[in-house]
Amino acid sequence: QVQLVESGGGLVQPGGSLRLSCAASRSIFSFNAMGWYRQAPGKQRELVAAISTVGSVKYADSVKGRFTISRDNAKATVYLQMNSLKPEDTAVYYCKWLNWGNLSPLGGDYWGQGTQVTVSS
Repeated sequence: QVQLVESGGGLVQPGGSLRLSCAASRSIFSFNAMGWYRQAPGKQRELVAAISTVGSVKYADSVKGRFTISRDNAKATVYLQMNSLKPEDTAVYYCKWLNWGNLSPLGGDYWGQGTQVTVSS
């Protein structure tokens, strides 16, 4: 499977900001929609934000107005700018190819390592 490498996580105080990056394969990056997911221990994995091949975006209600997803096809990278972070944003964040039509993840059950985001004072 094509590996997606997440980075940019860390420890931040409530109200702070982080920018996550997801590096992908340049050969296929521009032909697929991408999504950012997150999962906290004991909770279901949820889709946080998604971006289509033409730049359309969707957000979960819980992050709308605070998070911004973007993509740079030249760099084969997807970003998630996270502002006004809250403790409930604490989770492991993953990027993954997705089907824009039904917002389901592609690539089977492999999720990679993700990047840890911890929001705490």
